[in-house]
Formats: sequence, C-alpha cells, structure tokens
Amino acid sequence: MKKSIFYHAGCPVCVSAEHDIVNLIGAENVEIIHLGNDRSKMTEAEKAGIQSVPALVTPNGNVLHINFGASMEDVKK
Repeated sequence: MKKSIFYHAGCPVCVSAEHDIVNLIGAENVEIIHLGNDRSKMTEAEKAGIQSVPALVTPNGNVLHINFGASMEDVKK
C-alpha cells in the first residue's frame, strides 16, 4: 500500500493533527512532511493540491484539509 502524506508547518494545530493522524492510520502508513523545516517540499505540496496546512494527501491523491492552521502563502513567508 502506498503511504498517505501529511503536510504541516509545526503550529500547535498542525502538531495536534499529526498526532491524531498517526494514531488513526499508523506511523507506518503516513509520511510526515514539516514544511517549516523542509521548504524544498513546498512545490510538491502545492502540486498535490495543498492550499492550507495541516493537510493529508491520501494514497489515491485526494487532499483532506484538516482544520485551518495556515495558508500556503503564510507558510512560504
């Protein structure tokens, strides 16, 4: 099975959502990308359809925006 990808920027909302996602689907089933620490993944996230973080991209490419922590424009600053 292909992994889901969880994108976040490190804010409290994002970290809380990360813990929930890992508890729900298991650490072995999700790749965690902290865009604040790995800015090289910004373009990848935007191409996947991420508009705000935290967000989860499912193995079949659906984007699930979780709560609203920060827009991608805010993360780029």
